[in-house]
Amino acid sequence: MRLFVSVVAILLLATAAAPRLQAQSAHAAPQSALDAAVQQHVDTTAADREAVLRVLGRSEVKGVAERAGIDLRRATGAVSTLQGDDLARVASQARQVETALAGGQSRIVVSTTLIIIALLVLILIIVAVD
Repeated sequence: MRLFVSVVAILLLATAAAPRLQAQSAHAAPQSALDAAVQQHVDTTAADREAVLRVLGRSEVKGVAERAGIDLRRATGAVSTLQGDDLARVASQARQVETALAGGQSRIVVSTTLIIIALLVLILIIVAVD
């Protein structure tokens, strides 16, 4: 009887461990695909931050921030803390500002000014909430 119980216990342990061992042996995606996905995320994040910083460095944006009473240094410093959807949203607005100011426009229209102010306020709000 004791031998029978030992054999049953060993069989139960072996069947319970088998799926775990099999799950550890193979990944759903190869390592190169995982590395490529991580690198793409890093590149996208860096490009988004660069777009925001490039717009914040423009003299037109500095003028709008000064007239609106917004501390541009604080907004610029806050860009490094943005992540994920917040960073993507701010970068999208920064690209809109950059497109509107492209070609050496020296005059800022009302809509561009509003986008710039919204961009600066959004950065400050996101940082204040986090």
